[in-house]
Amino acid sequence: MSEHALETLEQQINELILHCQQLEQSNQDLHQQIAELREERNQRLQVTGKTDQKIEAMISRLKTLEQQA
Repeated sequence: MSEHALETLEQQINELILHCQQLEQSNQDLHQQIAELREERNQRLQVTGKTDQKIEAMISRLKTLEQQA
C-alpha cells in the first residue's frame, strides 16, 4: 500500500472515530433528555391525579349542597 493510501486510510479512520464519539455524546444527551422527560411526565401525572381528586371532591360537595337546598 502506498504512503498516500495509508495516510488517506488513517484520515478516514480518524474521521470515523470522531464521528463515533459525536454519536456517543448525542446518544448520552438523548438518554438524559428521555430521563428528564419521564420525570416531568411523572410529576405532571401526579399533579393531574391530585387535581382530579380535588375536582371530584368539589363536585361531591356541590351535589350535597344542591340536595340540601
